[in-house]
Amino acid sequence: MKNLFRLNNLLKSLLAFVLVMLAVSQLHGQNVKPSASGYIPVNGIKVYYEVYGEGRPVVLLHGAFMTIDMNWGQLIPELSKTRKVIAIELQGHGHTPFSDRKLSYNTLAGDVEGVMDYLKVETADVVGYSFGGTVAYQFAIQSPKRLKNLVIISATYKNKGWLPEVNDVFKTMKPEFFEKSPLHTAYDAVAPDKTKWTKFLEQMFNSMKTPFDLGDANISKITAPVLIISGDNDGLDKEELMKTYKLLGGDVSADMAPMPKSQLAIVPGQSHVSLMMQTGTILNYLNGFLK
Repeated sequence: MKNLFRLNNLLKSLLAFVLVMLAVSQLHGQNVKPSASGYIPVNGIKVYYEVYGEGRPVVLLHGAFMTIDMNWGQLIPELSKTRKVIAIELQGHGHTPFSDRKLSYNTLAGDVEGVMDYLKVETADVVGYSFGGTVAYQFAIQSPKRLKNLVIISATYKNKGWLPEVNDVFKTMKPEFFEKSPLHTAYDAVAPDKTKWTKFLEQMFNSMKTPFDLGDANISKITAPVLIISGDNDGLDKEELMKTYKLLGGDVSADMAPMPKSQLAIVPGQSHVSLMMQTGTILNYLNGFLK
């Protein structure tokens, strides 16, 4: 019963977030159009991408069940003023078709590298939120020479990085909870095949239920500077988060030792959902870090 209550609260927050993102993205969409967009054949699937602006490239990876507009609609107009923004929709999300291909972080990170190859982008900064943040961690592990800077927003590289109650909620998710939701509406608006909605959800739920760990040793070997942005109550286990930051060289007394190249930002009064709505705060962190 307690898990059901938590699930209902999570879904209410998620759906409220989507409604806001849909409204905002529609407003921005009238003013900011991609300079390029389309599909790229990568690892047996077609990956949808959009490009905005000019300058040093930054790749954006969205959260679970989301689209480019829903996740990044507020940030892209600002980021693209000075940067070349490459936004990708991961397997089964948004315009990218559903595929029976096994959903794994290794393969998804390989898709990101494939998109960069196609667009002739040698290196880039990578920003990932939630599910996209885990993909970004994996990209840093398997394609280190392609990465300049890494930004992780409310994400972890192992399932134990979430609080136990969050993992409990993941285990109880069912497709019917999302039926006729704003997420469903957004999917129908852009998906190449609307009939794959339930299969897409089942594939994602199975992924979310499966324990994963990209490896402490692998995280400690990331040489690129990393900025971690987390809400103080975003569902991440903060003890595990501090361990992550230590693996990246952080949590030192910088008055007695060099300042670490990686950074940690805990944003007060924010949940996993509300954190992504703090456009000004996130933009300030990104502009300060991605210099």
